[in-house]
Amino acid sequence: MTEVILRLPSGPAPERGLGPAATDMRGGLYGPLEEAFQTWRAAEIAGLAGVLAPDDPDGEEPWTVAAGALRSGRHLRAVAEFAPSFATPVYAAKMSATLQRFTGGRLGWKVTVGGDPAERAAQGDTVTGADALRRADEFLTAARGVWQERPFTFEGDFYRVLEGGFGHPLSGGPFPTVYLSGRTPGELDLSAAHADVHLLRLGDDPEAVRAELDRRAPGRAVRLGVELSVSVRHVGQDDGPPEEVSGRWGGFASLGHTVPEGFVGTPAELAAEFDALRRRGVTVFVVEARPALAEAYRLGEHLLPALADLEREETADAR
Repeated sequence: MTEVILRLPSGPAPERGLGPAATDMRGGLYGPLEEAFQTWRAAEIAGLAGVLAPDDPDGEEPWTVAAGALRSGRHLRAVAEFAPSFATPVYAAKMSATLQRFTGGRLGWKVTVGGDPAERAAQGDTVTGADALRRADEFLTAARGVWQERPFTFEGDFYRVLEGGFGHPLSGGPFPTVYLSGRTPGELDLSAAHADVHLLRLGDDPEAVRAELDRRAPGRAVRLGVELSVSVRHVGQDDGPPEEVSGRWGGFASLGHTVPEGFVGTPAELAAEFDALRRRGVTVFVVEARPALAEAYRLGEHLLPALADLEREETADAR
């Protein structure tokens, strides 16, 4: 089944106001929290599979955002993006067990490895390179271990857990869906061992990545996803990519996107691009689209139905 997950805006919230000509007597009654709530609700109403709260040094804290998104709806899933330096694996697992209990198992983890060393160091994280991969492997091993076993003991280079594990009521719930990414041998090893979904970027070869994951972990089902930006063309559009841009475009950074490459087009054109990737084994689409509130509705009203039509046509043809 194809899933579309909306990547929430990152970076500092924009300044709001009416300028020197007027005074807004409402004060902070409508602020960034209300806009975030409306975006989460839009994603649920529009039928998106979930939202991803990004780990951005200048943005909101992703676990808090993910918890708010989970609380705002009954079906929407939320993925918190974080580095293992965020917390010990036991504490991260305990937080997640509580969130899973309160939200019916709708939490996901996007565990990041690497990134800009200067940005990571500014957050107090100086582990880089192969050590970062080994730490992520230990983090996920220990987190899943205390979730599933009691007593659980683990002794690694970065973490030690002695006679740990969860009892009632934290035990028994589903472990968060784990999203990982990367194309290096070490990153593929990590995904083969721990990922439920391995995220690609446009330009990666899905068949080649699938073959590498299968070779590393025969019989283990790891779904393929892709992170990309989109701009859905519509009548009267006065922002977004230049009018002459259509199809695959690498200029989304100029619009403030975190993911620089993606697709521009009508709902039918974008659905065809998504469908082409789906036929190559990609079933999860983590989509960045701005402004997120308006685009959440647009994706649900226009892109998802067009994509569903293509899937029904393929099913009918197969019969």
